[in-house]
Amino acid sequence: MALLEINDIHVFYDKIEALKGISVSVEDKQIVTLVGGNGAGKSTTLRAVSGLLHPRQGEIRFDGNSLAGLGAHDIAAIGVRHVPEGRRVFGKLTIAENLEMGAFTRNDRAEIARDREQMMELFPRLRERLKQLAGTLSGGEQQMLAAARALMGRPRVLLMDEPSMGLAPMLVEQVFETIKRINGQGVTILLVEQNAPMALSIADHGYVLESGKIVLDGPGKALLDDERVKRAYLG
Repeated sequence: MALLEINDIHVFYDKIEALKGISVSVEDKQIVTLVGGNGAGKSTTLRAVSGLLHPRQGEIRFDGNSLAGLGAHDIAAIGVRHVPEGRRVFGKLTIAENLEMGAFTRNDRAEIARDREQMMELFPRLRERLKQLAGTLSGGEQQMLAAARALMGRPRVLLMDEPSMGLAPMLVEQVFETIKRINGQGVTILLVEQNAPMALSIADHGYVLESGKIVLDGPGKALLDDERVKRAYLG
């Protein structure tokens, strides 16, 4: 059984159907990526999983249980955390306070402190800036903080929406190395990314979306070599 199952979901923005019956399966400890052009439905899929949107049809299951009727805070509490597009850090709070916010579902203070120390090891630049306001960080630093904040909730599944957007090429490579390290620690990742070559190169499985439908899927490296994917997304 997959850890996260998206079964034939249809999601609307008012009368506009953004997702037209997509199904995605994410096995435990995998990296699965969704690629496609703007407006394909990638971010909408993540929002549906995290409870920010609710499908009109179909079902999303986590660890065998339906997420129907759960709010976003409930879904976060059971182990699914969302790193949204554009970072969305709390700009007027310090790095330390942002990390505390990430642990809002927990009350094990000693373990929270231990996890914060682990975040400092994973993202050393944050240690130097713990008292700095998050809104004054660079884009790359804010991306590190957004991921660290989500990880403070000890998720089993991490939803990552365009983590490399707007970053310099050198930082993009660092972001993908960090994603692999997070996954290596046992966290399952569902990744949305416009940088299709990088995303597919690290993914166990990939899905190609067009206009709210899945048009192709397969192992990440196989999709990298697929002529249809190369023509459409890899130049």
